[in-house]
Amino acid sequence: MSHLVVRGVSKEFPGGRRQPPVLALDGVDLAVHAGELVCIVGASGCGKSTLLNIVGGLEDATAGEVRLGGDLVVGPGPDRGMVFQGYSLFPWRSVTDNIAFGLECAGWDKARRSDRVSEMLGIVGLSEWADHRPDQLSGGMRQRVAIARALAPEPDVLLLDEPFGALDAQTKKTLQDFLLQVRRRTNATVLMVTHDVTEAVYLSQRIYVLSSRPGRVAEEIEVPFGPDRGDRVQRDPRFMAVRDEIEDLLHPVTVAS
Repeated sequence: MSHLVVRGVSKEFPGGRRQPPVLALDGVDLAVHAGELVCIVGASGCGKSTLLNIVGGLEDATAGEVRLGGDLVVGPGPDRGMVFQGYSLFPWRSVTDNIAFGLECAGWDKARRSDRVSEMLGIVGLSEWADHRPDQLSGGMRQRVAIARALAPEPDVLLLDEPFGALDAQTKKTLQDFLLQVRRRTNATVLMVTHDVTEAVYLSQRIYVLSSRPGRVAEEIEVPFGPDRGDRVQRDPRFMAVRDEIEDLLHPVTVAS
């Protein structure tokens, strides 16, 4: 049985004055198994982030349903941790206190919170920065804190919305490898939205390609690599073949008659 199931999800936004309603998603089906990292890719405006927000309980679907561990998703909950492109950290809180925030909301006692925060600081490699504020950190370090904060309460699934989109190329690659390392250590289940096809192929076990608006699943693609990835993977002909297949789905070539 799949850990996370999206079944027949559609989303229509009301139109403005003299404007018709906008159908953003149309009958989307997808599944994520426990311990799996799955990416959603698609052109800008295809409804990727809207779909992730519906899974996170931040938006309601017009039709369809989302189930996590068999339970119907009806709103936000501690079973889903979310990380956005913007770091969304509390600027007045230290790294330690940012990571502890979800644990405080969940009612963890002080000793248990302290142990868990120390564990997460070690996993994300920020133990030496525990007492610093977000404005004293680089962009990559802030996103590590955001991921640690989302994972600290041990959610059933981690939802990532373009988490590395605002970073420079070198930092982005470092954070991609960091995410793979964190997954190996925590066995986290991850659903991630990205517009970067190379990133999707590098990170995920499976990829759902959404069509242009309204977003529909155009293809589900298996990535032919195990959990251990590295620079050599990106030079593998199979990697390039999967990447090119997705690019062709996103940008079909029209032949003039």
